[in-house]
Amino acid sequence: MDQQTARVELLICTRCQRTDQPGDSDDRPGAALYKSLSGAGLDAVTVTPVECLSNCSRGCTIALRGPGRWTYVYGNLDERSHLDAIRDGARKYCKSPDGLVPWRDRPEHFRKNCIARIPPMETV
Repeated sequence: MDQQTARVELLICTRCQRTDQPGDSDDRPGAALYKSLSGAGLDAVTVTPVECLSNCSRGCTIALRGPGRWTYVYGNLDERSHLDAIRDGARKYCKSPDGLVPWRDRPEHFRKNCIARIPPMETV
């Protein structure tokens, strides 16, 4: 594993919830998503909980980032049914030196639910 791959990070908003859920619910889907993915076979990825990714109206939200890579933010994720898509997308992101996974190679949910693509701070 090279240094850039080792530094890939998957951010998971732990405050995300469904629109039909009470605002003060303790069992937030975002927190459940984090629990399911931390230590779930993503060896080259650091899974990090974050308080908010400001995408509250679009379900569970994650971001993939790394030095010298494009950052991607994905939403409308379900904490149960999208685990395999997130793992697959994170693995493909790791294999891409600049974070640019070809559109056709991304999991279908990632293709249809990309919230933002942010260029790296460093010159690529």
